[in-house]
Amino acid sequence: MGIPAQRAEGLRAANLWAVQARVFVIFAAGYFLSYLYRTVNAVLAPDLTRDLALSPADLGLLTAAYFMTFALFQVPLGVLLDKYGPRRVESLLLVLAAMGAAGFALAETVPMLILARALIGLGVSACLMAGFKALVQWFPREKLPLWNSVYMVAGGLGAVTAAAPVELALQVTDWRGVFLALAGLTLLAALAIALFVPTPPTDPHAAPTGDSVLAGLKAIYGSALFWRIAPMAAACQGTYLAYQSLWIGPWVRDVQGLERAAAASVVTAAAVGMAGGYLLLGLIAEAARRRGIGPLTVARIGMSLFVLVQISLLLAAPLPPTLSWMLFGGIGSASMLCYAYLSQSMPPHLAGRVNTAVNMLCFVQAFIVQAGIGELVNHLGAPGHAVGLGLCITLEIAALIWGLLRPNRR
Repeated sequence: MGIPAQRAEGLRAANLWAVQARVFVIFAAGYFLSYLYRTVNAVLAPDLTRDLALSPADLGLLTAAYFMTFALFQVPLGVLLDKYGPRRVESLLLVLAAMGAAGFALAETVPMLILARALIGLGVSACLMAGFKALVQWFPREKLPLWNSVYMVAGGLGAVTAAAPVELALQVTDWRGVFLALAGLTLLAALAIALFVPTPPTDPHAAPTGDSVLAGLKAIYGSALFWRIAPMAAACQGTYLAYQSLWIGPWVRDVQGLERAAAASVVTAAAVGMAGGYLLLGLIAEAARRRGIGPLTVARIGMSLFVLVQISLLLAAPLPPTLSWMLFGGIGSASMLCYAYLSQSMPPHLAGRVNTAVNMLCFVQAFIVQAGIGELVNHLGAPGHAVGLGLCITLEIAALIWGLLRPNRR
């Protein structure tokens, strides 16, 4: 290859990297907002409870409404992502999220808050999966565990912003002002995706001629491999989401007896742990890949450690709350490698649908855990926290054992 040809090849590689970076950053910004919405109520819970006279059950249901609409939309979302692409789908949905945030800021009753929160959940339901689909379109498949994990760091940063920075924002505004600001930022994110994300090159992983929605869903939900892996992800990720987005704050206040400022610091530590955990997870997965170790093995080890962290919390191990919840936030991210494993194991044109199929189960579980703990605390008081976490641990252990079994042939 001559020097001109080498320069041309170098320019093409540089241009591709620039486009990849732009796609990554813009979609990651949307996911940042998604996680900010998901976890902000953990900090705002005392204000919402005071201003609207919410019970623990009301607070759990209100916050969990996000997860329910999020989960219910995952199957049609996967179809839309595979058919229309992540740029068009996510930009339109983020407009709905902005409307939900504005509605939440203006709501005066619990039903209005629940409806607005549900609309937010619907609007940000594509932020993770659209990003994963875009990564499939623009990045090498063997690098997906690494790039998926780095992408998840944006969510961790969103959770960090939902903790101490939101607490500081409450010094100059109230929770309604916070949601109005989020509505404006969400509209900007929608505009950036619509205007600045390019159309992907001819997709080598496009669906084959004659591919149908029903055939794709049948291939996923009829897969023994899917039903071996997805329950592990759902059990661990559902618990992780439910606590990260709400119940860490009430746990450290009700069970560990911390004041509001100290509790906010613990929530921040958990969010920092999550951001660092996603980054470390990607690096570990990449290092393991180079040594012939697959992402599923790394995920299983991480999820087992996550169970041990929860057991230490349940048994009140003599660890500082900040350290315990930072470990919770960091190690709990391991279940996300199940997404990359299934994306690699199934036909590429099903990437959007298989990821959203797993995500649906995870968010249904998050809804059940988040609302269920609210009911337990409402009826049992502070001991309800321990009962809820104990049930979560039991389910996670059962799912991990199930995931080790050889899948039955259909």
